Amino acid sequence: MKKRLFLIGILGFLFMHPIFSQTLDQVSYDSLKQAMIKMDQELYQVQLNLHQSQRQLKTGILVATLGYTVTIIGGQLLGTEPEIGEALLYVGGATGIVGTVILFKGFKKISLGPPLPRN
Repeated sequence: MKKRLFLIGILGFLFMHPIFSQTLDQVSYDSLKQAMIKMDQELYQVQLNLHQSQRQLKTGILVATLGYTVTIIGGQLLGTEPEIGEALLYVGGATGIVGTVILFKGFKKISLGPPLPRN
């Protein structure tokens, strides 16, 4: 009985040895390193999406603003120049809608969307 207790004590001491704890620390360090690499890749993807959509958003804002400005001018000209005013209303409205569509497409690039599959 004493031999069994002594053997159990020796085995317990061996399993508590620092060699085993270093292995566990190495595993947790590796998983932390992998998580940081994944996070860095996701951050790069978000930055790339923002960079690619920046020009499209600026273009959309410019086109929409120009279109709606022409619409307002056309509305002002309806009283004095009805034919020109009406034409400007249609052209400005269509241009404003095109600018808004460009904006929506730019915002789609910014959105995160569904998460990328993990490797």
